Amino acid sequence: MSLTSRSGNATIEPPLSQAVGYVVVVVIGLIIAFAMMLITKVLKRTAGEDNKKTEMFMTANRSVRTGLTASAVISSWLWTTAMLGSSFVGYDYGVAGPFWFAAGCSPMIVFFALIGISCKRKIPEAHTSLEVVRIRYVGVTVYTFVGGIKATFLTDYFHTAVILIIACYFSIKAFTVDEIGSIDKLYDLVHAAAQAHPVSGNQDGTYLTMTSKGAILFGILHICSNFGLVIMDTSYFIKAFSAAPSSVVPGYTIGGIAYFAIPWALGTIMSSVALGLENQPVFPTYPRRMTSTEVSNGLVLPYAAITLAGKGGAAAILLITFMAVTSTLSAQVIAVSSILSFDVYREYFKRNASDRDIIRSSHFGVIFFAAFSAGFSTMLHYVGVDLGWTLYMLVTCPGIFPMAFTILWRRQSKAAAILSPVLGLATGIGVWLGTARHFHGAVSILTTGQILPCVYGTVASAFSPIPYSIIITLLRPQNYDWNDFRKEKLALERLDSNLTTVNSHHSRNAREDDQLERGEPSAFEPQELKRWARIATFWSIATFLGHWVLWPLPMYGSNYVFGKRFFVAWIVVSIIWLWGTMLVAITFPVVDGGVQQIAQIYQAFWTDRGNRSKKAGDSSAPSSSSLTKGTEDVKVAT
Repeated sequence: MSLTSRSGNATIEPPLSQAVGYVVVVVIGLIIAFAMMLITKVLKRTAGEDNKKTEMFMTANRSVRTGLTASAVISSWLWTTAMLGSSFVGYDYGVAGPFWFAAGCSPMIVFFALIGISCKRKIPEAHTSLEVVRIRYVGVTVYTFVGGIKATFLTDYFHTAVILIIACYFSIKAFTVDEIGSIDKLYDLVHAAAQAHPVSGNQDGTYLTMTSKGAILFGILHICSNFGLVIMDTSYFIKAFSAAPSSVVPGYTIGGIAYFAIPWALGTIMSSVALGLENQPVFPTYPRRMTSTEVSNGLVLPYAAITLAGKGGAAAILLITFMAVTSTLSAQVIAVSSILSFDVYREYFKRNASDRDIIRSSHFGVIFFAAFSAGFSTMLHYVGVDLGWTLYMLVTCPGIFPMAFTILWRRQSKAAAILSPVLGLATGIGVWLGTARHFHGAVSILTTGQILPCVYGTVASAFSPIPYSIIITLLRPQNYDWNDFRKEKLALERLDSNLTTVNSHHSRNAREDDQLERGEPSAFEPQELKRWARIATFWSIATFLGHWVLWPLPMYGSNYVFGKRFFVAWIVVSIIWLWGTMLVAITFPVVDGGVQQIAQIYQAFWTDRGNRSKKAGDSSAPSSSSLTKGTEDVKVAT
């Protein structure tokens, strides 16, 4: 990883050699890959999880439990922007930046619990979101190599564990270095930084306030664009389809609320470290401040880590960046390969495709998308697109409400589903480019990456499809019968009555077994699924109100500037929440089924070993017939 940055004649030498980068990317990558292959093979032999079956490969037999679902949900949002971006906005806006970053993520993760359980209830055999769209409307859809989705869940678990352990380490390490020593001293350092270079748009120019115009604009942009990322990301649907019916809502709710602490705590602490120690010799850029290019390139977090832990800090950031990239890529690879397999190959080339055909096409999709994403990201680097631009400029928003209406509103028409996102995209791009020219006088990568054009463009593209869809639907409404979803047979294997793949008795949720024994309704019955939908609706509203209205807006409107005691409480609560997230992501999956599956694997291993030993003993021992024959021979001889 190179941290070389030029500002005039100032050069920051990279703290690590290229050899370290290759060790992390190649050696650690291969170790993880071979470990996942081994785990996949063990699960196939001991738990009956055959990854050569499409339902297992793509949806893990639709039986993933709550703990692993929650961990995978947290992992799904652990992009590099979650760590680098939250520190970046913390450096620019102060404590308000990381908070709004986190608040722009958690509500829509929890909201997806409602989308996920609605899909489970209405179209339980689906594999991708595009299958839902295709069955309801569209004739032509316009919108990991060995282990499949279960390996992705397990990889997510490992990557999330590493990232959270390192994040928790920095949450403590920040207060052990001599230059800081305590949260009180960090407050003094950040307060002094605001006196030296006040923040435009913040109350009293301080970093220690939620009254920040730039931060709240970023929050609006971030929540709109992230809703688009979730609703339009097939990987979220795949994980929802893969979860057991009783695990979708609690998995996404727990994961979404737990995730909030990562950008909030890590971004607040590390950006405060950068702001507070920037004028001291321990900081990499001393005696100058970070340049706008360095900040926009996401170097706030690496520089703060180097300040706290030297080369070890740089290695830690390299490792979590690699983990975040590979975790995100594994989910996206499965998502894209699923689309190519089910929505393209199976739909338009071979309707009666077998397990082998679909998995082979999925493998081609894995290779294609891995090569494409690598090439595309390299192209973005060479044309000058940096973290700031990609963080602000996201155009997935026009599909938010048309996609949500497809699952939740029976009256949306086919024309509305097709035209409203197209019109919304055109509206958003027009507003984005027009405001860039209006506010900054030109249309370029620099001006289109500024906060105001991106906010206007994102809001326009996200919300304009609502009136477009309603108006078009009113002209020619549709009254769709949700039961029509079930007429389409999508699963290659029959689903059991509990909405998991048949013959997957190993994976039935223990809670569901207990319910059956007590005669209580199980999570897959229609009324119980509706109850889960009501629970999901409640938590979606509660999370949005809590993280976006009741907590931050009064603080924004009151013009409150943090005192030292309040800042200490702010940091302490964020650290406790972060460590709680680590326990949820690492411990919960082990407690919720992990121990049981390990015991199952252990039992199956020793049973298999005992059978082989017995078989070997039987083959070497004389048979009963030979013993009888021997006895008769002795009698004859006598």
